[in-house]
Amino acid sequence: MIKITLFGPTGLIGNEILKLLENDSDFENINVVSRRPVELKSKKSSLNIIDFKDFNAYLNVIDRSDVVLAAIGTTQSKVGFNKKKYREIDFDIISNTVRACKEKNVKHFSFVSSAGADINNKSFYLKLKGEIEKEVESKQLNSSTVYRPSLLLGNRKENRFGEKVAQILIPLISFLFPDNYKPIKASDVAKAMVTESKKIEPGFKIYHYRDILKLS
Repeated sequence: MIKITLFGPTGLIGNEILKLLENDSDFENINVVSRRPVELKSKKSSLNIIDFKDFNAYLNVIDRSDVVLAAIGTTQSKVGFNKKKYREIDFDIISNTVRACKEKNVKHFSFVSSAGADINNKSFYLKLKGEIEKEVESKQLNSSTVYRPSLLLGNRKENRFGEKVAQILIPLISFLFPDNYKPIKASDVAKAMVTESKKIEPGFKIYHYRDILKLS
């Protein structure tokens, strides 16, 4: 019976993860960590709305967890194209989470990054994703995994017009893309993360498009 903590249950992938966890008998307790209220549909789930700038809050919510999954993220438009605020969400939350996992000796940690993540990339977004990956790897957890999906397919709660158009058009020409940049269903990424969280294989791993599909 696995005790698990999920950061970011309201996003496209996080919402899919939550549904899977609540319907999976292998998970005994589900700590759901969010910035705002979330509807929970299982008695084994508990909601934790925390101050993401308070490191002790991470330690408290992660305490006694076997596995921690993070599907945290935002868009530049949501933070008014303020790179400092964007970094506070994308980098700082994951950094605090992985530090807490290290202190609490969590068995496995997984998080969602992005296809093309590279600390040397000139793109602010992809460079930041690369920095996050390096931060996680540097903590040398018992077991940690990076998921690098490209365009996510699925129905978001919020309206992102450009992304909706891309979800329609890009799959039509996706056969032209290298595998790592093909669009992928958010539900497949969620399935892969939940499936792999039961294995707890040691080391630091990065999963791309084909790896994710195999796991899902």
